[in-house]
Amino acid sequence: MDDDAGLDAVLNEVGPRLRRIRRERGATLNSLSATTGISVSTLSRLESGLRRPSLELLLPLARAHQVPLDELVGAPRVGDPRVRAEAIVRGGRTMLPLTRRPGGLQAYKVVHRADGEVPETRVHEGYEWLYVLAGRLRLMLGEHDVVLGAGEAAEFDTRVPHWFGPAADEPVEFLSLFGPQGERMHVRAKPKAS
Repeated sequence: MDDDAGLDAVLNEVGPRLRRIRRERGATLNSLSATTGISVSTLSRLESGLRRPSLELLLPLARAHQVPLDELVGAPRVGDPRVRAEAIVRGGRTMLPLTRRPGGLQAYKVVHRADGEVPETRVHEGYEWLYVLAGRLRLMLGEHDVVLGAGEAAEFDTRVPHWFGPAADEPVEFLSLFGPQGERMHVRAKPKAS
């Protein structure tokens, strides 16, 4: 369907929709004319499809019927904007995916509760960036063993032996961005004044 045919199809449905809404509300063409200031003949031609609807005609009709303009023109409903990701639970970790595309950069919000896990470093292809939201995160990376607090971040090549988890007997909440090898995060920050 080309754009003109699609527009014509939408406009052809406006007249019958206007008539249905007016009748559902028990209004007459005369009463609607008095409310909107649009002549009875123009209203009649709009409803029968003999007059092309325009914004200057539809706005007063939407106000008179107390309906959104979208309802008069039959605009499709907007879907629910909320992202409904399913949490992934593995041991003491609950990971909420924040991205949906396979491959490429992946983002997760992670809550890791202290579960007595024995730190065991591992390696794999990729690059990871961590940002601590709450709690303290222990990061073992090669010969480094550091603790990150809320507001701190770390990034590393995952081919270096690593492990991360709660630094204490309390849960830690953090964001994790993981990308394929070579795909690094780009942080733009204003340099500190010296």
